[in-house]
Amino acid sequence: MNRQSKFVAVLGSCHPEPVVAVTTITTALAVAAGLGARSVVVLAAILAGQLSIGWGNDYLDRDRDRAALRADKPVAQGDVPSALVGRLSALALLVCIPLSLALGWRAGAAHLVAVAAGWSYNLYAKSSVLSPLPYVVAFGLIPSIVTLVGTTHRFAPLWATAGGALLGASAHFTNTLPDLADDARAGIRGLPHRLGRVGSLAAAVVLLACACLVLALGPRGGLGLTAGVLLALAAATIIGIVVAAGRVDRSRDAFRLTVLTAVLAVGLLVLRGNQLA
Repeated sequence: MNRQSKFVAVLGSCHPEPVVAVTTITTALAVAAGLGARSVVVLAAILAGQLSIGWGNDYLDRDRDRAALRADKPVAQGDVPSALVGRLSALALLVCIPLSLALGWRAGAAHLVAVAAGWSYNLYAKSSVLSPLPYVVAFGLIPSIVTLVGTTHRFAPLWATAGGALLGASAHFTNTLPDLADDARAGIRGLPHRLGRVGSLAAAVVLLACACLVLALGPRGGLGLTAGVLLALAAATIIGIVVAAGRVDRSRDAFRLTVLTAVLAVGLLVLRGNQLA
């Protein structure tokens, strides 16, 4: 394998989609909250924490993924040495600590708790009935990481914390949907696996609907035109999910619409970011 292919495999082992998504969401929220240049430090700290969690997940699951013949896992396919992924995960975690504390001890502590929640998922929770809990904790803390960096050093308002937590729980169910069969063969028995495809899709939709309502109606100052449009679009996609889920041949469409609804919910959170300042 050439260096370029190995580099691509290493990146593929970090779970790049959630790494990019969480880092982008938090950075956009920091910018919207008026953190200015400090948003760059937020980006670096969040990125390091997410890389640590992503690489750690593939390193810890290496034997289980090989046994399940996971084609989407570079370590399981032998495209990258598991020892290298393990070292990168440890290095990212070490870098994450000073970067987090550079945000101030309050925001740094909040971020490190969120990272610890991600590691608790890797180490135990993903195979337990409590599998959504680390997502609830980590995503619920994202708005407070931003507000604790600010000049007031306060926790985020309840609507932002609740909205983030609901988004986190829905992200867990949505993210798990495509891999339920592979996960089951690997012996993973989190809450989505116990509920099955239909139950997990229903949970994701209900949680997303609640997140959209909280993020649209919770902040002061009324709904506003842009928030109203996003909420209406979210309602339309949720109706589409319900319709698609009723047809076996459209199950993939239901998943895509669930992801789209999550994007709209994130848009509502970022849109209200100026109220976190």
